[in-house]
Amino acid sequence: MDPEKIIRDPLWETIRLDTTAVRIVDTPEFQRLRYIRQLGFTHLVYPGASHTRFDHALGVYHLATTALRHLRERGGSPPEAWEGEELVPYAALLHDIGHYPFSHALEELETEPPPAHHEDVAHRFFASAALRDALAPLGLGAPERIHELIRGRSPIPLRGLVSGSLDLDKMEYLKRDARFCGVPYGEVDVSRLLQGLKLLRDPETGSWEVGVHEKAIAALESLLFAKYQMFRNVYWHHAVRAATALYKRLVEESVRAGLVAPDELVGPTDEELLYLISTRAHEDDGDVAERIATRWLPALRQRRLPKRALELTAADLAGRQVEDWAVGDSPWKRALEDDLASELGLERGEVVIDFPAKPQMFQLDLLVERRGGLVQRLDMEGLEGLLDLPRVAQELYSTARVLRVFTFERREVAAESVLDRITRPAGSA
Repeated sequence: MDPEKIIRDPLWETIRLDTTAVRIVDTPEFQRLRYIRQLGFTHLVYPGASHTRFDHALGVYHLATTALRHLRERGGSPPEAWEGEELVPYAALLHDIGHYPFSHALEELETEPPPAHHEDVAHRFFASAALRDALAPLGLGAPERIHELIRGRSPIPLRGLVSGSLDLDKMEYLKRDARFCGVPYGEVDVSRLLQGLKLLRDPETGSWEVGVHEKAIAALESLLFAKYQMFRNVYWHHAVRAATALYKRLVEESVRAGLVAPDELVGPTDEELLYLISTRAHEDDGDVAERIATRWLPALRQRRLPKRALELTAADLAGRQVEDWAVGDSPWKRALEDDLASELGLERGEVVIDFPAKPQMFQLDLLVERRGGLVQRLDMEGLEGLLDLPRVAQELYSTARVLRVFTFERREVAAESVLDRITRPAGSA
């Protein structure tokens, strides 16, 4: 039997891995996460942000074991509320096993076929012999049941610890990202949140799920506002979005030109994918390959990022609604970007319209036990006198989003030339 291990962590200090966790961590599939940066290209802005999905996954496992201990100590829950408890720490450990190189960036693409979400791609890793062997002590169906937990489709009452409004992933990444970026925005009262967790019975369905006591609502607010501040100041920083735009475009064009097959995007580490694209681009004699090899890849590696040609805030967009097709990386938006590139004397692919979206930034759907013992559901309608988030949520979300036009060489773009093409009056069909 593999011995337990103790890992020193700069955030949580001591993380204890049990024997099953040790076997999982020792698989090639999990070790790959050492080489997937947690925050993609954020290290080009905040040099300390070189932490990885490996570090983060260990932290989420630690929070899962801590949360389960708090819930057990609290007591008062029947045996059926603990069904599947043994799977939760390992679902927490494996929740990011399917990540693409540079984390979330490629999930924004709308190519054909579109990249699946990393939680769905995880099934390829769960099919590996090494990972299945590591999970064997948990039972024959453990890989499938753990994958259901990760995808948020499990009937297990404790599923909310892995995927949901109060999942441990959010608590961990906000604290870790803020620490390594060196910013004060990710302050979350994790200890209070964990102590406030409760297994509660839904008053409508009678089923058990993870909820929180009313006393921990202030700590929940700290998580929601930390998330807002991190998106506004770190994740959606203009230079981070510029680097991400360049990376997405060179990957998309590599796939379109046949340099890389879509299936080859699943499995490589950050540097392996860039090396693969570089090697094949240098071997190919096409125009796209030449542009990738001599312009785009060197620009990314040397931090010569696309420039802001236009930047529009929520105030600038007042009274206008951005078309849905202009939010993602749809073929229609790509066509418009290439038209703009031609007008600006740039190559196809060298203009990017960026309007990041996170509709679930303030996602709320969990049970709350009030001080008098009443159990109520807290969702985006809020609870009067407890948390009235909906009044401010949309405004905060709007202020965090900035519509930018990036050009791979310095240019200026008139606001009207973009707004007339991708927006319509708010409220119009």
